[in-house]
This record gives sequence, C-alpha cells and structure tokens, in this order.
Amino acid sequence: MISEFNFEDFLLKAHKANVSDIHFREGKPPSLRVDGKILRTAIAPLSEQDFENILVKITKKDILENIRMSNNIDFTYEIPNLSRYRVNYCKDLGMPKLTLRVIPYNIPTLEELYLPPFLGELTKYNNGIILVTGPTGSGKSTTLASMVDLINKEQQKHIITIEDPVEFLYTDKNSLITQRGLGTDTETFASGIKYALRQDPDVILVGEIRDRETLEAAIEASETGHLVLSTMHTNSCIQTLNRILGFFEDKSSSLIVQRVINTLRATISQKLLPKSEGGLAAAVEILSVTPAISDYLLKGNFEDVYLLMQKSKSHGLITMNSSIYNLLKHGKISRETALEYSDNKTELEQMIRGIYHGAKNMTNDLI
Repeated sequence: MISEFNFEDFLLKAHKANVSDIHFREGKPPSLRVDGKILRTAIAPLSEQDFENILVKITKKDILENIRMSNNIDFTYEIPNLSRYRVNYCKDLGMPKLTLRVIPYNIPTLEELYLPPFLGELTKYNNGIILVTGPTGSGKSTTLASMVDLINKEQQKHIITIEDPVEFLYTDKNSLITQRGLGTDTETFASGIKYALRQDPDVILVGEIRDRETLEAAIEASETGHLVLSTMHTNSCIQTLNRILGFFEDKSSSLIVQRVINTLRATISQKLLPKSEGGLAAAVEILSVTPAISDYLLKGNFEDVYLLMQKSKSHGLITMNSSIYNLLKHGKISRETALEYSDNKTELEQMIRGIYHGAKNMTNDLI
C-alpha cells in the first residue's frame, strides 16, 4: 500500500532547510527552491488524492470553492509558530499546481539583510514615493517589510498596508499598523489608496504598482503629505523610470512628468545572488532623486542619469554593477556569478580587471 504524502512534515523539513519556494503539482514530485536554484525531491509523484488533501489542508472553505471555478488564485496559509506562506494556485497542462512562497514570521532588519544603511534614511521622508523593484523572487517584499518595521520601531506613525495577499504580519510598536488585503478588505490597489487617505495615514504600503490608476493614486497620496512605499517588476532604476513615464504616453503633458518626478524620492532595484559559501546576497542599485537627477529626468536625459550614478560617491546613487563588484571584492560571490547576474558584463569586466591590476576601488562600499 502506498503511504499518504505527509504535508506538514514536508513543510517542517523544508523550513529547516531554508527553502524559499515550494512547488506541488499533481503527477509530479514536489520541487524546492534553495539559494535561488530549483531542486527536485526524491519523493514519489503526488497522486490526485495527495493533491486534494493538500488543498483541503491549506484552504478555507470559501477559497476552496473559488479554486474549483478558477485557473488562478492567490491566498495565504499559516502554520502557527513556524511560518506563513503566500500561495498561488494555477493549472499546468490542465493539472492543478500550487506554489508556496515562504514568508518568515520574524521580519529581518536592514542590517540582517546586508542592505545599504541609506535605505533606512529613506524611511525618514514624510512624503513622496519610494519604489523597490526587481524580478520575481528578488526579495522586494522582504526589503519593504524591513523598511516598514523600521518605521514601526522608530517613529510614531499610522501605517496602512494594501497587499495581494497580505504577507508579513506586523505587531504594533511605536506605530499603529492597519493591514488590508485585496479581495477581503478592499477591491483594488487604487481604491485601497483612495480610501486609505480617509483613514488618517502617515505611510501607505502598496503591494505593487501595476497600472496608471494605481500610480496616479500613489502620486495623489504623496502630494497630500503621505509616504508611499511600493514595488514594480522592473530590472533597473532606469527601466523603472521608463515604465512609470510609459503609463502616461497618451498624456505627454510636461505637468504629468513633473508630478511624477517631484513625488519620486528614490527607486531601488535589487537582485539576489548565490553566495560562494551558500545562501543569497542582495545586490542593490539605488537612484535617489536629487535636484541634479530631477533636472536630467525632466529633460529626458536618462543616459546622463546613469553616467551620474556611475561617477557618484554618494550612497544614494549606486549602480547595480557597483553593488555586484563590491560583493565580489568582499569574497561573497564568485567571478562567474558576478558576470552571470550583471546586465552590463563589459562594464563589470573592466571593473574586475581594475581589481586584479591593483586599481583603487572607486565604487561605493556597500558592506
């Protein structure tokens, strides 16, 4: 007799192994993501009954009913005193599949994430928009959670989060935190921001800016004296600027562009790179919107913006290659990894040759 798949025991072992993502698909063995790489387990393929048992365990009745009628749905699952999970249900060649992203109970600090201290300085703004960007699985949500919890510890604010779904759970410290999920507490990100403005907020965390309506609501919130934190799925600070301005292509008015630039405080792009000794390290690109940067942006001179980031010694202007270079210089990653994750390999090669020829490090020391 084939034994039933033990779901809880599997999650416990995955937790101990520092797994970041778990994949369950009917007819296949479970797969895991560890240190950025997908690993297949030696467990027998999940039967239809195994998968059904998992669904029943992790879903509430209303969600289970929605799953029966849907090809895609997001929700959260929690094992008390162990971990929370962001869950996506989808179909793979007609077969049901679940993807679980681990959400730790304990929110790490910026220091524990080895992120630049400048990110902490950004949390002191009273208004404006701060964006954390990067590909899926790059740690955007964790970085934002760390910034929010820093505000929670050090400032007396009302923080409203609008997420899809709610991921990290916060405990009120010096601040008051209200957490709202799409579908359960509000309909859309844009409407969530609109109604948040009537709820006495100081800081608004928006899970993601996906469209112009959400961006316009975020701009309005920042213009009326609120700090807005959010994410976008872009791979660099310059790409983020292009995406933002691309929302307004049918409204090429300089006033629209000026509103965007005047409210944007900083955009942070990050990647997670596998470390030489195991684990992951964050490489972070930072574009702080200084008066000089604003002038370039208003003129549409994005190439000049990048040149200024390259030359700057400011901790608010750091290129991705500078960050990757420093991880390599400090022995955190290998040369092969550095080049693999660089979007400008020629530039990084020149920086590496400078190291090997004894040239002085002219980049920001992030560690």
